[in-house]
Amino acid sequence: MFLNHHHQIAKQSSSFLLLVALLGTLGCSQNPYLATSAGSVWNGSGGVAAAVDPTEARLAELNRRVQLLDDNNRQLHTQLAQSEQQALVYRDELDLVRRQLSDTSSKLESTSIAASDAESRVRGFQASSQMRGGASIRANTDLLQAASRLNLGGVPVEQNGDVIRIVVPADQLFQPGTYQMLPQASMTLDPIAAQLRSLFPRQRIGIEGYTDDSPLYGGQVATSHQLAAGQSAAVLELLTRRAGMPPNQLFTVAQGANNPRQPNTTAAGRSANRRIELVIYPDTF
Repeated sequence: MFLNHHHQIAKQSSSFLLLVALLGTLGCSQNPYLATSAGSVWNGSGGVAAAVDPTEARLAELNRRVQLLDDNNRQLHTQLAQSEQQALVYRDELDLVRRQLSDTSSKLESTSIAASDAESRVRGFQASSQMRGGASIRANTDLLQAASRLNLGGVPVEQNGDVIRIVVPADQLFQPGTYQMLPQASMTLDPIAAQLRSLFPRQRIGIEGYTDDSPLYGGQVATSHQLAAGQSAAVLELLTRRAGMPPNQLFTVAQGANNPRQPNTTAAGRSANRRIELVIYPDTF
């Protein structure tokens, strides 16, 4: 009977231990006095804080960095837009300055050419209207006799009052609408220069540039007077540097479309009006 009772007690003890073990397995996380699972902390108010997931923490850090990069990117885009807008303002200001500089240069060039033309005209008028007294003026008959010996191969030579005019077509000397000399221009001017040196070594000689009245587009010059000034200066350069005539013997006058020889209504008339006239004065230098 004792053995049966002992067996019964042992059986009950085993059942109790099994129950305790089962409770420990299923309910230990709810017992504040039992050890918590790894990573859990006791919150001091009857509950346990949730475990921190390393993956979630890493994801949160990456999200924070992405947000920071987005903020920096927006700031950079804003700065870039501001820089591009400022660059446009600078480009507009630079274009305006360039246009103003170009206009100023053109006006300065026009003023310089006009001043040169005026000075040349004054010299020409002084040479033609100078008081004929003393040894500075030769008799007009001497000038005519010397002019009669000119042999220029078809280039017209004319008496015009007290002066002699040698009329050279500009189309034989220059590229159309420019003061750029043709390669064969020297073939026309060299014989003229040689006879001028021989027959009129002391006479004042004017180089007058004439054009037709055609408008000029996109070339070296903007007006007919500028074109005439450039062409007469080019002839002066050739006569002094290549042909060896004294620079103080010559002067230039830009007539432009003034004093046409023929009407500008035809191609032949316009061609005749495009010319260089070498004007030999009775005055000496």
